[in-house]
Amino acid sequence: MADVELNPPMTFEEIDSVIIRFAGDSGDGMQLTGTQFTDASAAYGNDVSTFPDFPAEIRAPAGTLAGVSGFQVNLSSRDVLTPGDEPHVLVAMNPAALASNLGDLESGGTLIVNSDNFTKSNLKKAHYETNPLDDGSLQGYVVHKIPITALNRKALEGIEGISQKDVDRCQNFFALGLAFWMYDRQLETTFQWIQQKFGKKPAIAEANRRALQAGYNYGDTVEAFQGRYRIRPAKLAPGTYRKITGNEAIALGLVTAAQKAGKPLFYGGYPITPASDILHNLAMYKHFDVRTFQAEDEIAAMGSIIGAAFGGAFAVTASSGPGIALKSEAMNLALVLELPMVIINVQRGGPSTGMPTKVEQSDLLQVMFGRNGESPLPIIAPATPSDCFDIAIEAFRFAVRAMSPVVILSDGYLANSAEPWNIPDPDKIPPIEVEYAVAKEGETFKPYARDVVTLGRPWAVPGTPGLEHRIGGLSKAPETGNVSYDPEHHWAMVNDRKDKVERLQEIIPPQPVFGPKYGAVLVVTWGSTYGAARSAVERAQSAGLKVAHTHLRYLNPLPRDLENILDRYQTILIPELNLGQLAHHLRGVFGMNNIVSYPKVKGRPFTITELYRAIHDTAKVGSK
Repeated sequence: MADVELNPPMTFEEIDSVIIRFAGDSGDGMQLTGTQFTDASAAYGNDVSTFPDFPAEIRAPAGTLAGVSGFQVNLSSRDVLTPGDEPHVLVAMNPAALASNLGDLESGGTLIVNSDNFTKSNLKKAHYETNPLDDGSLQGYVVHKIPITALNRKALEGIEGISQKDVDRCQNFFALGLAFWMYDRQLETTFQWIQQKFGKKPAIAEANRRALQAGYNYGDTVEAFQGRYRIRPAKLAPGTYRKITGNEAIALGLVTAAQKAGKPLFYGGYPITPASDILHNLAMYKHFDVRTFQAEDEIAAMGSIIGAAFGGAFAVTASSGPGIALKSEAMNLALVLELPMVIINVQRGGPSTGMPTKVEQSDLLQVMFGRNGESPLPIIAPATPSDCFDIAIEAFRFAVRAMSPVVILSDGYLANSAEPWNIPDPDKIPPIEVEYAVAKEGETFKPYARDVVTLGRPWAVPGTPGLEHRIGGLSKAPETGNVSYDPEHHWAMVNDRKDKVERLQEIIPPQPVFGPKYGAVLVVTWGSTYGAARSAVERAQSAGLKVAHTHLRYLNPLPRDLENILDRYQTILIPELNLGQLAHHLRGVFGMNNIVSYPKVKGRPFTITELYRAIHDTAKVGSK
């Protein structure tokens, strides 16, 4: 008789990628769950891209649609540029999470629900008249109804020193453990995080460890989950990687810029979503000569960095649209003083208070024109979370060269999303050359004398003998900076400030184009639309469409070769998370009538599918 293998080894189905969305009440720890799953996947070597989506309220009404918090992650053995369109797997911790997210789940996708939370009360809050787990409405999906609350409580029995509330807070780690089992993730990364986070609270640490292990064991022992998947590590460029969000990358870039200039970094800010994490991150780098100041309001924050820049430091502030509106008068003062500093606008849905935790790109014209008088400022925008590091350094290079405030236009999607970052060799990052004015014997210091190449004025540190000068917001005479209302003086100073911004074109690299150099459609993007647009263009090219893509990191001044590039295509398609602000601007600058705006203002980023359809339809119209 042949031997019978009672417990055959589990086999894995090899897949290229998976998109998972964790969703639940805003108190269910979905952001933490998604982050830990992402960290474990990044440690394994997968390429990852994430999309956290959460309510603006600190604690939204429990169990309601408004209180749903979600975290989507795309992990792959290939290079990915977005968190994906439709999730393949949805983990829903309550009825509201199911109702809010089911429409996004792909047809035939896997649905994992905490059946314990599908009570009459919770169903009513989510506007369900019947229980979707029982009424047949979920046909077409692979549904796993799991009593997570009960199973988690059973697993955590006997732990002394924790309450029932503490036990139930660990339910998210039960779900996480199951996801780890399904996709062959190692538990060790999260075990280490638990020890680091709760090492001083051994009962809480033990509860989270048990919950994570219990979820993993559930998948290992329940017959319904006898299907596991393996996603091999991605073939990324050689180097040392870490997962990074846009706000983390900006903070590191700012510190690096100051170090490369040999200057202290001063950050003055006021808390505002989604920019606050820049302050939180910078506060950890005091040992790198970083000083952080939480001001009483946005106006004071802006005033503080003007003072820091006047004193010779690298100065920066960050806010979102409402805060930038409050800063605008002092931004103009900084412009007239001609001092180098960086102003970061992490855009969010507006107008007014708007949607603090949702993404939008609607502040482009605000930062370009939203100040009184002729007040041009350099404006640059990162394309990806990791690109925020490079943009922060670039901003200070621009600021020092032009002796001007520089605006970085990030947004909530870039700020909170994460991806692998190839940590650069700091020795290969070029230094930022800073020259302070020096008094010359027998010469009167001229604080607004212009550099013949850059048109920047001298950076004179106060207290330096021989460099005494007057500053202020009143109109000035050239060179001396004395108050002057002479028409020719005002004309000269206004044009000098404009020209020195335009001269930054000399150090802007040639604008890259992905795809054919001539063709029917050119997709032009800026900011966080990069990933979805590039992926959509690649799909369109594979389908035989003559479409190209160019992404703008420099918005003011525009790249010097941009007009020539635009002239080579029949139609310019510009997708933006606003009502067409870049399209409006480019029509005005270049006088072109073939620019087609593709707007979206829903608080959510573009999907690859909707951009592919827009490209397809545009190319189809152009071919008639």
